[in-house]
Amino acid sequence: MPRLFTALEIPAPIADALARHQCGLRGARWIERGDLHITLRFLGDVDEDVAGAFHAGLVEARRRAPFEVTLGGLDAFGGDRPRAIIASVHPGADLLDLQEEHERLARTAGAEPERRKFTPHVTLARLNRREAGAPDVADYLAEMGLFPTLRFTATRVALFSARESRGGGPYVAEAAYPMG
Repeated sequence: MPRLFTALEIPAPIADALARHQCGLRGARWIERGDLHITLRFLGDVDEDVAGAFHAGLVEARRRAPFEVTLGGLDAFGGDRPRAIIASVHPGADLLDLQEEHERLARTAGAEPERRKFTPHVTLARLNRREAGAPDVADYLAEMGLFPTLRFTATRVALFSARESRGGGPYVAEAAYPMG
């Protein structure tokens, strides 16, 4: 069974800018630049029928114009028990509409509904909770200082597969769906 998700790829210049923040935190497993992305819909381990139906839905999905994506700051997921360092992504109308479409396509293909609220982000690191506690993450975020606003134009969506692991790649682009 493939482990699948759709995402917006991060262009190399933006990945390079994000990589400048991937340092200085004990217990962080930093994500490789080439694996940085904005997940739209995580399907998880699905059978070939669901995977095929989802791909077919993505191929037939309405064409949309490329749109601007804005990354606006560093943050962490997990509150008092941080589990990831992220770059936040502004939830613009085009991005939210695209994600909602992917949710509909996934359900139509037979995937279970997503239970978590969509929070657009780029995961920069996964954290070992025994080594990187809330005070360590707070110090890291304070030391990183101001985060410059980063922008890029999303021009395609990719369907990725992931090997079974604790997360963080490597990911393989199985198909791409251009915009415009």
